[in-house]
Amino acid sequence: MEELVSKVQKLVEQSKGTWGIVLEDLNSGEKWEHNEQELFYAASVIKVPIMASVYRAVDRGDLSLMDLIVLNEKEYVGGSGVLQHFTPGLSLPLQDIIMLMIIQSDNTATNLLIDLVGVDDIQNSMKEEGMVYSTFYNKLMLSKSNPKGANRIAAADIAILLHKMAMGDLVSGKASRQMVEVMKKQQVRDCLPERLPSPYSNFDYGMTPWELANKTGWIPGTRHDAGIFYVGNRKLIATVLSKDEDDLLSKRILAQIGEEIYKYLR
Repeated sequence: MEELVSKVQKLVEQSKGTWGIVLEDLNSGEKWEHNEQELFYAASVIKVPIMASVYRAVDRGDLSLMDLIVLNEKEYVGGSGVLQHFTPGLSLPLQDIIMLMIIQSDNTATNLLIDLVGVDDIQNSMKEEGMVYSTFYNKLMLSKSNPKGANRIAAADIAILLHKMAMGDLVSGKASRQMVEVMKKQQVRDCLPERLPSPYSNFDYGMTPWELANKTGWIPGTRHDAGIFYVGNRKLIATVLSKDEDDLLSKRILAQIGEEIYKYLR
């Protein structure tokens, strides 16, 4: 893994911004951390611990993935996602709201889920899963933020969440598998997987050459991608957070890091 780390370090050195990175090879057990405790504005990566909190509520029996959620126009917010364009009054199963929050980074879906489980439950879930640095206070795309603070994440915390998910220890084995499958359907593929070969270019008995269960996050000057790489029988967790950097450069560096990870795992 030393060669991969060296290449990632050289890529990050091109940047004048700040980067928080955790790479963990789940086959060898090797792990590399860089500014892993540094706090970054969470952007949409906060949707991963929100998803975990919802699955905890399902695991407790408080919710069912087939519960119907009714769309109310008053709850529509802008930014990413399609629900804001749907007809008010439409009902969708909870599992579809989760899917939209993750694979299209739907902000309206996210706020519906925050209301469903509550801010306190999400905060408690984050603490119980070992996220010691990160904070959650706010729904998304609202004009007034909580005076207590902002939604912030550290690479170490997101890496812990992804590690538990990959090992089947996040909420439960069943919930972990379900969350991984949701994240593998990600539609936003312009960061870590941007330079990877098309997953449809080389089928091997129906299997694609790689899979990535990931979640991105972006606001101007801040860009993240975090996920679990699956290449053959190998698995690697990559959490890459950035701030105070030109958006195009951060995007390019993330794509190059993803390409180096793929080469390493092949």
